[in-house]
Order: sequence, then C-alpha cells, then structure tokens
Amino acid sequence: MDSSHTRRDATRRKLFEAAVTLIAEQGFSSTTVDEIAERAGVAKGTVYYNFASKNVLFEELLRHGIELLASSLQTAADEVTDRGGTRVDGLDAMIRAGLDFIARYPALTQLYVAELWRTNRAWQSTLMVVRERAITVVENVLREAVAGGELSEEIDIPLTASALFGMVLVAALDWQSYQPDRSIDDVHAALSRLLQGRVTGRPA
Repeated sequence: MDSSHTRRDATRRKLFEAAVTLIAEQGFSSTTVDEIAERAGVAKGTVYYNFASKNVLFEELLRHGIELLASSLQTAADEVTDRGGTRVDGLDAMIRAGLDFIARYPALTQLYVAELWRTNRAWQSTLMVVRERAITVVENVLREAVAGGELSEEIDIPLTASALFGMVLVAALDWQSYQPDRSIDDVHAALSRLLQGRVTGRPA
C-alpha cells in the first residue's frame, strides 16, 4: 500500500476513534463535526474529505467496528476447531473474543447498544445490516455444532445466536460499568458456565 493510502487510513482511524468517543459521551445530535475534527487533531475539511457527512461517518463507523468484531469472533472459533476442539469450544472462544473486543473498544460497544433500539435514525437499516453480520458468524458455528451432533437439533439457531451475542454485550457492559474490579477471566468463566450448562450443580 502506498504512503497516501497509509496516511488516509491513519486519518480515518483517528476520525473513527474521535467520533465514537464523542458520540458515546454526549450523543449523536450533540456532537458536531468541529468537535470530531478537533478531537482527531485534523482540520474540519478533512472530515468532509473522508466522509460526505456526519451521518455517513457514523454509518461507516458502525460498519468498521462490527466488521472488526465479526472477524475476531470468526478467528477465535476457527483457531479452536483447527486445533481439534469442538464447535461448542469454538463458541466459548467467541465469548472470550467478544469480551476482549468490548474491553478494547468500550465506547463503540456502548454506542452500538444505545443506538440499536432507536427507530428514528437515518442509519437504522445500516445498523440492522451490521448486526446481522456479527450474528451470522455465531449462527454458522451453531449450525455446525448441530450438524456434528454437539447440540440438539431442536434449538432455535437464530434466536440462540442473538441470545449469545446479547449476553456477551450486556454482561460486558455491566462488568465495566458496575463490577470493574472483576477480571476478564472471571467474566468469561461465568458466561462459559452458562454456555456449557454448568450452572445447575449437576455433574457434567
């Protein structure tokens, strides 16, 4: 990649980081392009050079962030199964990867969750697309687990995928907001027990 592309990618990353932090702090409507440019350390014109509007910047921010998350989930599952692990082990690895991602990008996660339930945004369709991108990764592993006899054929794959995805998002945000003294290992262990069905006290 030539130096001009490298510089533009670096600028876009700075704009993404500035925008997501500001919007998570004060909301989309209250965040101005001037503030985004100032936080990113660039001229206002640079924002419009890279993105046609604040709405476009936000949509690209969502796409970029969820693509990073989906890729990390897929990689985590693939690495486990490539080593001979089960698909359920792969799901467990995805939980850990999701927690790692949220710990690394807390502002993006807060923003995504806050916007997910709004229905009056111009980017609502984009939000649904990026949500589907992440959940499809989980669905695919669930389907492979069912096909391999690791999970019951009776499970509702789309709903189970959404439940797992939502569990990680909500648990991670609760951890960071209300139980920050806990380690990521503690949080992962608790969610892993839920996945593995080891919360009833019955032997595995």
